[in-house]
Amino acid sequence: MRKIVFSACLVSFILPLTAQTAATAPAKSAAAPTASKAAAAASLATAVIKDLPVRKVVLYKNGVGYFEHAGQVNGNQRVAIDFTSPQLNDVLQSLTVLDEGGGRIAGVNYNSTTPLAEQLKTLSLGMTEDPTSTELFGALRGQRVEVTGAPGGTITGRLMSIESRTENTDSTDSTKTIDKFYLTIVATTGAVRVIELTPTLSVRPLDAALQGQLDRYLELLASTHSTGLRHLTLDAIGQGQRQLRVSYISEVPVWKSTYRIVFPREANGKATLQGWAVVDNTVGADWDNVQLSLVAGAPQSFIQPLSQPLYTRRAEVPIATELETTPQTHEAAEANGQQQVPFSASVMSNNGGTIGGPLQNNALHGRNAAELIKQMPGITYNNSMGRNTHSGTVITGADAEVPVDTAAVAGEGRGNGYGVGGGVYRPSDAISEGDVSTNAFDDFFEYSLAQPVTIHKNESAMVPILQQELPAEHVTLWSEREASPLRAVWLENKSSLTFDSGSFSIFEAGEFAGEGLLDPIHPGEKRLLSYAADQAVRVKVTARDAKRKLHHVSFQKGVIVETYMDTASVTYSATNSADVDRVVLLEHPRRNNGWTLDGGLKADESSTNLYRFKLPVPQHSTQKLEVKERGPQYTTVDLRSNPRQDEFLVRLVKDVPDAQAQIQPVIDAGTAVGLLDFKIAEAEKTAETATVDESRDRENLTALKGNDAAKRFVDELNHAEDQLQATREQIADLEQQKQAALAKLNALIASISFNWDVETK
Repeated sequence: MRKIVFSACLVSFILPLTAQTAATAPAKSAAAPTASKAAAAASLATAVIKDLPVRKVVLYKNGVGYFEHAGQVNGNQRVAIDFTSPQLNDVLQSLTVLDEGGGRIAGVNYNSTTPLAEQLKTLSLGMTEDPTSTELFGALRGQRVEVTGAPGGTITGRLMSIESRTENTDSTDSTKTIDKFYLTIVATTGAVRVIELTPTLSVRPLDAALQGQLDRYLELLASTHSTGLRHLTLDAIGQGQRQLRVSYISEVPVWKSTYRIVFPREANGKATLQGWAVVDNTVGADWDNVQLSLVAGAPQSFIQPLSQPLYTRRAEVPIATELETTPQTHEAAEANGQQQVPFSASVMSNNGGTIGGPLQNNALHGRNAAELIKQMPGITYNNSMGRNTHSGTVITGADAEVPVDTAAVAGEGRGNGYGVGGGVYRPSDAISEGDVSTNAFDDFFEYSLAQPVTIHKNESAMVPILQQELPAEHVTLWSEREASPLRAVWLENKSSLTFDSGSFSIFEAGEFAGEGLLDPIHPGEKRLLSYAADQAVRVKVTARDAKRKLHHVSFQKGVIVETYMDTASVTYSATNSADVDRVVLLEHPRRNNGWTLDGGLKADESSTNLYRFKLPVPQHSTQKLEVKERGPQYTTVDLRSNPRQDEFLVRLVKDVPDAQAQIQPVIDAGTAVGLLDFKIAEAEKTAETATVDESRDRENLTALKGNDAAKRFVDELNHAEDQLQATREQIADLEQQKQAALAKLNALIASISFNWDVETK
């Protein structure tokens, strides 16, 4: 069933807020408050509503934004802020209002919405949000209607019912059917007419009140398609001119980062990194000359439907009716004066808290939260997030202030993004030192534009956030995981800024060279950024070699650990067919667990799983690089769980002759256990044969009972039984010998303790 968004039925209600009162308020008589309230109410009733513009916007990467409105109020003043409907839940969850001149906030009003299902309950039609034609005619049952377009002319009467019938459309095929609907009308004359509901048939209610109900129903359905703005009005009560600040968080589009890496025509080992942010204003207010900050972080945030009226389900208690008295029995009272506790029904409150109570542990969002906290009475301010960077040109975070060479908005930074370009060769002179300040706080990183920004609602802008000249090197990146070599820039972040994740474009010699994606790059990090395929370079593996040598043996408490020293080598061959020299950056898998590079080879860069080696390859030539590694490998054998490891022990004695003196008794004891196992197996075969012979002789004896030939089978049966008994006694004796041999073997294993360093023997 399709969903219909519920409409905005404007019902105004007041959300009480904790008001900040003046610390030096004069004492008043008992009658004064009543007069004061009446005067304030009269003043607010006639006061002109004043818009409170946006002054600060902080956008986060998790899709929320912190907004601060500020402006002057005079006396008792009403101020208004417009929101979109999706914003309202976040606003109610985070709204903070401060009257900085000793005034107070009497209340906050906004137009509410009642769910469509609740509004439809006020109508007598009984139709749902998604009605069908059958449901509509069902709601008209019993009503006086006028039916036109029916055979025989216009009919006036009451609608009795609507029914559907399935009829065949092809007399030769019973599967071809169609559903038709029929109305039953009781005419004014008393005649009952059944009329097929066709597109030409018209049914009009004759009751004006019913027609009004239908019109109201259609209005409610239509209103659900119009979300509109939500107008929030604040009543500020006080004296004289004062500064009013309102802050909140709201859902906003995620701001995006994009970069340009521009190489000069004359190579100097550096490139200019230029960063831009794409910002969208989809909220209900214009951003005129606002202080804009962009935070590369994601504070925890969630949505609660606070703006939607909530209805709870109540228990339905049936009305009691009189019943005839019938004989019944009653439970006896408790003996010995014991008190019987009567049954009582308890009612659980659905109230989750009190409305209008003091705001406690209120989470203030955004970079101006510290200023708001300091101005709230009775709250101790602890600046644990670093200094507030409302303006300025510093980066803070490690007890240091470092000047930042970053960017600002070209012109006024309007939504059409004029003054901003993409495919540029020379760094734009629109960005100069001091235009953007950066601040590291908590686990976030913030770009704060020093110059105000203007972005109208339903517009977007592209604003510069940084420009740095950084060390950069062109390389050709190759890895066995990739089929083709890639052109890449090896960029080192020598600045004090953190580069947010985003896309980038490369410009070389005044031309576009490629584009790609980058992850966040922190100060001091060096990162490879690939942007194009290198068709002039071919890399392949020409040789592989691996060797293993026993290095150490340990035998402790029945556990043998063999340590091998493995060596491996891979030879790479890189061919450069270009007319210019290349630097090929080879990525080689890195082995952990004690493995190291061998032969004095050092990697130019190492990561958790990779070594990177620079291999200069002149034009039209081939160069090779051999990567050698060495590391330990371990083999563990636990003789306690399986003492019969004869082949392993014999091989160990062969590899380590010095171990023979202590291991040979274990081998001999194991051999003895093996010999007993062989004897037990042979005896069990003999017992199995004797059992078969005994069974056969017994069957023959039964068949020849009373015959002279039966005497021979009696002798054979006795012999088979004697042999079976002797074999069973032999097996039992061998099992005892085996248990003793195993005990001796385990004792020998437990008594051995030694270590061999094979290379020194």
